Amino acid sequence: MARDALADGGKEGPADKGNAPSIDPVTGAALSEDTVSGAGPESPPPLKEEIAALVEDGKIYAEAELAFQKTRLSFAADRGKSALILGMLALGFVHLMLIALVVGSVIALAPMVGGWAAMGIVVGVLLFATIVFGLIIRSKIKDVTQAFAKSDP
Repeated sequence: MARDALADGGKEGPADKGNAPSIDPVTGAALSEDTVSGAGPESPPPLKEEIAALVEDGKIYAEAELAFQKTRLSFAADRGKSALILGMLALGFVHLMLIALVVGSVIALAPMVGGWAAMGIVVGVLLFATIVFGLIIRSKIKDVTQAFAKSDP
C-alpha cells in the first residue's frame, strides 16, 4: 500500500482510507464495521433501563417474600393452635392422673391407719409439697425482680 501511495505521488487519497480495515490499537486485530460504529449487538442497554429493571425485580422479590412469610405465618399459627389444644388435653390428663394418685393413696392407706388418718396423711404430704414448691417459686420471682430492679450508680 505504501508503494501504491508513492506511485501516486506520495499522497494517500480518501478512497485508500475507506478501504483499509480498522485495527484495534490494543490487540492489533481487525475490527468489524459494527464494532467500529458502536452499533453492534454487544452494546449494553442504557442505565435508565437497567435501573428500571432492577426496581421491578426488587418489587417482584418483595411481593414473593411477603407471600412466603404470609404462608409461613399461617402454617405456624395452624400448628401452634393444634399444639396448644393438644397441650391442654395433656395437662387435663395429668390433672386426672394426680387425682387418681391422691384417691389411690387414700384407699391404699385406709386399711393400715384408718380412713381419716389416711386422708390426713395424703393432705399433709400434698400441703408439704405445696409449701416447698411455693418457696421455690418465691425465690425465682425474687431473683427476677432483683435482676430488673434499678441500681444506684
